[in-house]
Amino acid sequence: MQHRFHRVASITLAVALSAGAASSMAQVMVGGAPMLPTKDIIDNAVNSKDHTTLVAAVKAAGLVDTLKGPGPFTVFAPTNAAFAALPAGTVDTLLKPENKAKLTTVLTYHVVPGKWDAAAITKMIKDGNGMASIKTVAGGTLTAKAAGGKVTVTDENGGVATVTTADVYQSNGVIHVVDKVLLPK
Repeated sequence: MQHRFHRVASITLAVALSAGAASSMAQVMVGGAPMLPTKDIIDNAVNSKDHTTLVAAVKAAGLVDTLKGPGPFTVFAPTNAAFAALPAGTVDTLLKPENKAKLTTVLTYHVVPGKWDAAAITKMIKDGNGMASIKTVAGGTLTAKAAGGKVTVTDENGGVATVTTADVYQSNGVIHVVDKVLLPK
C-alpha cells in the first residue's frame, strides 16, 4: 500500500510540476499580451500592442506563411518605438508595394534559422571570446555581445540593438524583443 501511495504522490507531483512549468512559460508578456509557447510566431506577435508595425511589415512583405511555418526560427523583434526611431518616412517608404524586396530583406535580417535562446547565444558569445557572429536568413551577419547582464546585437552598419525581453518561446522558435531596427548593408 505504501508503494502505491508513493507512486500516486510522485505522479501527482510530476503533473503539478509540469502544469506549473507550462503556466510559467505562458506568463511571458510582450506588449500587454501573454506570449503562449503553444502558438507560432505570427499568432503571438499579432497580440502584442508593441509590435503592430512589425506585424504590418511582415504582412506587407508576404512573410506571414513563412513565419507560421515549422521553422524553427529565432526572431529579433523590433518594437514600434524601434521602427519610429528610424528616419522620418522610412517605414512608409518600406511598406510601399514597389519596395517589397527591400522590406523583405530588412525583415529577414532579423530572423536566424534555428532556435537560439539566451543560453545558446550566451554560450556562443563566451565561446567566441566575447562576441558571436550570427548568420541571418537574409544572408547578412549580426554580431552578438554581452555586457552588464545585457545582450546586444550589432548590425553590419554598426547599429546596436539591446535585447529587452529574451526567450519568448513560440511553437516554431523563439523571439527576443529588441529596441532598435537592425539594418543590412
